[in-house]
Formats: sequence, structure tokens, C-alpha cells
Amino acid sequence: MTFIANVGLPFDQLDAEGEFVSMAAIREISRVAEEAGFCGGSVTDHPAPSNNWLENGGHHAQDPFALLGMVAAATDKLRLQTGILVLPYRNPFITARAVATLDVFSGGRVTLGVGAGYMKKEYAALGVDFETRNDLMDEFILAMKAAWTGDEFSFVGSDYSANGIRINPPPAQRPHPPLLIGGNAKRAIRRAVDLGDAWYPFLSPEMVTNTARTVNLSDEADLRRSLDYFHDYAAKSDRPTPPIVVCSGLFSVQPGWSAQEALDRIGKYRELGFSGGDVGIVAAKRSEWCDQARKFGEEVLAKLG
Repeated sequence: MTFIANVGLPFDQLDAEGEFVSMAAIREISRVAEEAGFCGGSVTDHPAPSNNWLENGGHHAQDPFALLGMVAAATDKLRLQTGILVLPYRNPFITARAVATLDVFSGGRVTLGVGAGYMKKEYAALGVDFETRNDLMDEFILAMKAAWTGDEFSFVGSDYSANGIRINPPPAQRPHPPLLIGGNAKRAIRRAVDLGDAWYPFLSPEMVTNTARTVNLSDEADLRRSLDYFHDYAAKSDRPTPPIVVCSGLFSVQPGWSAQEALDRIGKYRELGFSGGDVGIVAAKRSEWCDQARKFGEEVLAKLG
């Protein structure tokens, strides 16, 4: 099976004027990512981040659907991934419509990574109850699946009711674009098996996962415990084919990186049963980002089966 290697798109970098926040940057970077051999490009989701979080290592994020629409226009085959979309932030039918529109007009290239999020202040700013976010996640996935049929449907949610609604056209991918269920907690793993097409764990240093209020998967022992739980739960489910595992935070391309290090890391996660992962490229300039993406394509992606 071909390893699914995605790349984080750097359009959240605002500190280098003109380097990443322009249509020219979107065209160049998206095309380079496609030509380098990455399967998809991913963007994040923070419509109202707190200033304190931004000042302590957080990052800005552009509107994911507007941004991915521009990426779609600049490319032919690069998949358009949210990594992740915080699902409870938006009414599920607003999201279902946006996903269907992007999928139809891109020729079926959307991969929808979703998660519950962790920022209380952002939840408050958007008027959504933070404490019910996991219940909303499950509910909203079911609501979107009903909307994506293209048929008339009814759905009663926690504080909304859809009666005799129809959303057309449905997504080009049937029954819907792949759903990558983000999160490291056991509830997220169960959600991935019950409702998703992939479990999308977040591999990162403990400091980052503590900030994100999620289970730490910074070493192999942590990861194996979670994978054991995933496989045990999947085996007990009614699904004939379990979801795959695609991770965020697979490898960081930064000064001093080596192709062998990347290949070894990918090989390790392949042995653990991963089908893919997201690569990050650290660069202050657009030209540097593109150079590193091309190098990764030539020295790593070209060697993957």
C-alpha cells in the first residue's frame, strides 16, 4: 500500500510579509507540493484564537475552506485536507455544504480531518459550550452524513432541527470524503472506529500535547498502548474493514534534517501499522519552503512504495 504523505501548508505564517500570505504564494507552494509528490496539503482551523495562546507558541489560521478553494484552483491532483477542522465550532449543515461544494468543484479531492479542539476561549468567542464538545462531535458527524446523501432528510440535534432538508449537489466522493478523526484520547479512538475512515492521532512532544489537553503520544510505548486499544476496539466493532491510521506530526523538515532520518521514521511507523502521516516544513522564506519540499520529494517520497 502506498504511504500517504501529506504536507502542512504554511499560509498561517504572517511574520514574513508577502512570503506566505498572497495568491502568488498559494499558487507556487501548492504546485510545488503537488509536483514534489505529496498526496495532500493540510491547513488548520482557528477562527478566533486567544492572544495569550498566540503569544505563547500558538499560530494564526486562515479560513480553511476559502484557503483550500484557492489551493484547489492552483492544482490538479493535490488532496485538500483539513488538519484539523474543529467540528463543533460550526453548525453541521454549514460545514456539510462547504465540504460538498469544495469536493464537487475540486473533482473529489477533499480529505476532512476533524477534531474536538481544546481552546476554551475560542469556544466562548464562538458561543459554543466547551464541555459538550465531544457529544457535539458525534452528533455533527451523523448530521453531516445525513446531509451528504443528497436526499431529503430530517435530523434533530441538540439545539437545532432539520426537517425535510436537502443539500445538493452531494460530495463527488461517495458516500462522502474520507473522514480522519483526530484526537489521542480513547473516546476519539472509539469515534474513529464507529464513525470515521481513519484515526488521526497527534504525535508531538509532551509539552505540546499538554497544552492541547490531549493524551500524550510522544514515545513508542505510549503509541503502542493506544494502538492496542484501537485494534482491540476495532476487532469488537461491526465494521468488516477497520479504519486506517494516519498521523499528524510524522516528521519535521528543519535545518539539519536528513533523508535517511525521515525514511527511518516513516519505516518505523509503517511497521506499527500506519498508512500515512503529515510532514511539516520549517522555513522563513517561500523559496526555502519550496526548496525543502522538492528535496523531500526527491530524497524521501520518491523512495516510498
